[in-house]
Amino acid sequence: MAQEWTPPPPSPGTHDKVPNYLIPAIISALCCFPLGIISIIFAAQVNGKVASGDIAGAMDASKKAKMFSYIFIGLGVVGWLCYFIFGAGIVGLSILSNS
Repeated sequence: MAQEWTPPPPSPGTHDKVPNYLIPAIISALCCFPLGIISIIFAAQVNGKVASGDIAGAMDASKKAKMFSYIFIGLGVVGWLCYFIFGAGIVGLSILSNS
């Protein structure tokens, strides 16, 4: 008497309503390499969850992908700025010490 359960098909146009934030996730992986992979994982989960009808899970994965993407882009930009400022300081000090 057991019947197989099949999830209801997603309503048309639902895929357009849940953004996956894959482009910012890829940018965050380029800015902050090891940590940016986390945002790519969440962004990749969105389309699969929408296709299976799990809209709440897709919205959650989309929200996490957006949050982690922006956090890691910020960390990457701050890290690169500190790197360049520190490098310019070292070059400036070496020029001053050679004078």
